[in-house]
Amino acid sequence: MVNVYQRVLLTGGAGFIGSHLLAMFLAQPELGEIVVIDSLLTGQRQNIEPFLTDSRLTFLEHDLTDIAWLTQYLANQHDQPFSLIAHFASPASPPRYQAYPVMTYQVNSFVTHHLAEYASQHETRLLFASTSEVYGDPLISPQPESYWGNVNPNGIRSCYDEGKRLGETICGVWQRQTGADIRLVRIFNTYGPQMDITDGRVIPSFFQSLLTGEPLTIFGTGEQSRSFCYVDDLVSGLKSFMEHPDLAGETINLGNPNEFTMFELAEVFEELAGQELEKQYSELPTDDPTHRRPDISKAKRILQWEPKVELREGLTATMAYFRDNHA
Repeated sequence: MVNVYQRVLLTGGAGFIGSHLLAMFLAQPELGEIVVIDSLLTGQRQNIEPFLTDSRLTFLEHDLTDIAWLTQYLANQHDQPFSLIAHFASPASPPRYQAYPVMTYQVNSFVTHHLAEYASQHETRLLFASTSEVYGDPLISPQPESYWGNVNPNGIRSCYDEGKRLGETICGVWQRQTGADIRLVRIFNTYGPQMDITDGRVIPSFFQSLLTGEPLTIFGTGEQSRSFCYVDDLVSGLKSFMEHPDLAGETINLGNPNEFTMFELAEVFEELAGQELEKQYSELPTDDPTHRRPDISKAKRILQWEPKVELREGLTATMAYFRDNHA
């Protein structure tokens, strides 16, 4: 059985989800070494600051889309190969990936190609962080892993949507051709402490409005829906997926199947605030999905996993974080 914690490479480890993964890795007593590579383009150094004194951690601030650097770095890891690569490097919120479209598709495609090639050569387990965005604006709900999606291939979101879809293609090609242990996780909307309050997604945006006294901005009719998963639940699922010995080539949805409209989310924020909140309305962004809800029956069956944290509980913990760090 592979000891996935012998030597780990975590890309994007200073990001929101990446930093929670880093904390999980460092909590494993059998961990030998973990290398985090992050350009800090959208990640935040403060997310990993508490861990930098751990002798098992090496942090490299570098842009993975510098392919010459990446290939040389990976070539230098032949003598002591990584046992696990968790590839989580990518802008994840629409405003951020639309601000960096070239880097976004490069890190999800070109970089994924080199990591998959390395994994196939060294019996390294590779987990590629894909996304619910590969389903686009879905025509079925909930979305199972077998659904091919409804994506605009040349829209303003395509640098991310199609970048992740190409990353999945690359992983699939290497896995089928070489038998490498490559796995895909499709992550649905995740929230919690260490989110960047300015990243533009609805939960941090609502918290920003709450803390500054500004109106909540509701896009479109407010009837569009999302399923929000607390980050601790997601990390629990990721850990189970990474540690499972027999899931090479598998794709699994991880998310919370409880669906909320934007109006319903605003009502929860009013409960947290203890008062009615002013709202303002804005045009729905281009290609913004109207519905998003995961079918997690596969995760339940294979990983015995399902989320446990209810939205109000998770938002209460997230609000405490934002009040402490963004007052």
